[in-house]
Amino acid sequence: MAQDTPITGNRGERILALMIASAVGLSILSFLSIIIGTAVGVRNFGQGVWPVLIFLPQIGLPFGLILMVILIVKSGLRRGREARDAGN
Repeated sequence: MAQDTPITGNRGERILALMIASAVGLSILSFLSIIIGTAVGVRNFGQGVWPVLIFLPQIGLPFGLILMVILIVKSGLRRGREARDAGN
């Protein structure tokens, strides 16, 4: 019978990675929608959903960058702790 191996993945890191992907992905989609809207001939970007699509990358990209730094620091601390524990 095989022994159970511990799961090395951390739930917090997976959640952070998903939040990063969501924030950056939505920002990229809003960029693309603005480009497509301009190509189609939308003249008034001040009405409807356009102000939200213009504002979203200004919040989503810095938020994704901050979360990425947090993920890198958290992952580095975890790996250092695991390496220290493995050496004992």
